Formats: sequence, C-alpha cells, structure tokens
Amino acid sequence: MAKTLIYAHRGASKLAPENTMTAFELAAAAGADGIETDVQLTKDHIPVLIHDENLRRTTNGTGFVQDNTYAELRLLDAGSWFNPKFSDSSIVSLDEFLDWFKDQPMFLNAELKTNVIEYKNIESIVYNSLKRAGVIDRTVISSFNADSITRMKNINPSIQTAFLTSTKMRNLAGYAKSLEADALHVKHRLLDKRLAKKCSKNKLDLRIYTVNRPSMMKKCFKLGIEGLITDVPHQALEYRALSQ
Repeated sequence: MAKTLIYAHRGASKLAPENTMTAFELAAAAGADGIETDVQLTKDHIPVLIHDENLRRTTNGTGFVQDNTYAELRLLDAGSWFNPKFSDSSIVSLDEFLDWFKDQPMFLNAELKTNVIEYKNIESIVYNSLKRAGVIDRTVISSFNADSITRMKNINPSIQTAFLTSTKMRNLAGYAKSLEADALHVKHRLLDKRLAKKCSKNKLDLRIYTVNRPSMMKKCFKLGIEGLITDVPHQALEYRALSQ
C-alpha cells in the first residue's frame, strides 16, 4: 500500500499565519509532501493566496480581495492577527509562491475560491502561471465549484482536478467522476470505508481535509487514503512514521 501523502493546509498554519511564505517554508522544512493553498483574484486580475474573499480575518485591511489591486494588498499586514512577531508577513501572489515552490520537491493543491465569487478567467490565469513555472505535472486543482473543474479540464484535459465538498451526497464518487475530476477532496467527517472503496472503484484519488486529530490521521493511514490535508504537517509526519 502506498503511503498517505501529507499536504500542509495553507502551509504549516498552526505554526505561522496561513497562506504566508513563512507557513509554506515551515511546511517544506518539516518534510511535508505537498502544500494546499487558496487562490482568489485581485482587482487587476493577479492571482493571490488567501482563503477568505474578505480581508478582515487575516489582514489589517477591510473589504474584498477583488476590490483591491495587488499593489494595494501588498501593503497590508497579513501576520499580526496570528502573532505580532509576524507583522512583516504580506499577501503572496501565486507567481511569487511558484517562484519558490518550483524548486521544492513537493506537490501542490491549489484551491480555486470560486464558490462565492466566480472570478472571471481565474482558471486560465492560474493555469498559465502553473505552466510558466513548469509545475503542472505535480499540481492538482480543486474547487467546490463544479464549473471551475469543467473549465480547467477544457483548458487542459490532462491537468489533475479534484471536486471539493463538505456535503454528504448519495453517490459522491460517481458525481466527481461525472465531472471528469481525478480526485475527491472531502471534509474529515465524511470519511468512511465505503467512500474509500467507491473512490478506488472509480479510480479517484481521495484526499481528506482538515485532519488535525491523531485518531483521524490514523484512520486515513489505515484506509490507505491517497492524501490528507492538515494544519499540523509536522505532527502528521510523526504519526505516519509510526503507522505505515
């Protein structure tokens, strides 16, 4: 059985402010197999890595990402909310991140945040950035928005995509397959042996988020899940070493 890959959720987000270069660097230093991050678009159509559509929670700014230019967003403090020692952290562009990531021996899970705001052309903008960086072959694009999956597959049928959900559905694996997705990413409470078998039968990779409890980590390892997404990659790596 292949080992379960460990993706750092927004970087090592229990140790540093989420989706900042410090969080990504700590994940790499811990030995995480991959990084999960979130992509939104600025007013001037620059893809940036931030989870919320609104700036309030993770910066000292207000309003929406889409209403600010990248230059304006760069001036914000994206770290003090977590701890004052991270006050020099800023919002990262996808291209800035990829310039670092392309030299890391890791996988990337880029989540397109199109379930609240359907950013126009985000799929092609993100795809072009990934192509320029030469990392398409080790990237999976995920989204809660099925249309984003379809649009990405229309750009390049061979790029890896994942349907993302926290909602229980009768035939989740079948639905993901109908979108021509390559993987299913589900919230940890949806994980059971039946879903794992259904994904295997449909030749879908199954990845689980956000796995922070040791008991859930062990369940993922026991069921042979392809990947888990966690805020604490350093801990998940320790448990994996004991479990597999």
